[in-house]
Amino acid sequence: MTKLIILLTVLILLAFIILVFLVIAIIKKSKAPLIVSLVAFFALLGTGYYTLSYTVDKGTAVTVNLAKKIIDPLFPPFDSDRPDTEANQKNFRHFLQVAITADVKNIYCFDDAIGQDADYMFSFNCDTATATSIIKKLDLSKDSLPGDNPEGLQHDFDWWDKKRINELTGYSWHSNTEGKNLHKRFWYDAIDQKAYFFQYSL
Repeated sequence: MTKLIILLTVLILLAFIILVFLVIAIIKKSKAPLIVSLVAFFALLGTGYYTLSYTVDKGTAVTVNLAKKIIDPLFPPFDSDRPDTEANQKNFRHFLQVAITADVKNIYCFDDAIGQDADYMFSFNCDTATATSIIKKLDLSKDSLPGDNPEGLQHDFDWWDKKRINELTGYSWHSNTEGKNLHKRFWYDAIDQKAYFFQYSL
């Protein structure tokens, strides 16, 4: 705000200088005041353009920040390249429906919600107790065989080990409501204490 006030003050001073030297040039019929007024005029144009750009940029930044403050708490972004961000923790609590205890760390997540179908991927470290809590909370049933993984629907990330998932016996939940199939899949690697959660709709 202070910078904008300074810019506006400069604009007013330049306009005043132009007016004064134009009057002097007309009265005295001299080129020198006219040259000064022309220089001031171009300075006025430059300062005016900068002021307009600064105002627009400032307004855009304010609008973006305001939008983020409103939207992010309701629809947190999914940080697939950084673990344990505030957004990832919010998404974890929303999708896994359990608290983040001391054992839960390295939370990565990703969403592909563009279009009619959507899918969400989570990977994190936790102990067996937390994995059991998730299975109970989400009402997941144990799959009959290991390797039942719809990996063709999943995206490729370093934190999402498809090969290891195919070796694990997973837990799942399926629903068909109003013609839309919703699926939740969960795998837990007790050796590495790493969990994988995949939710998708078709």
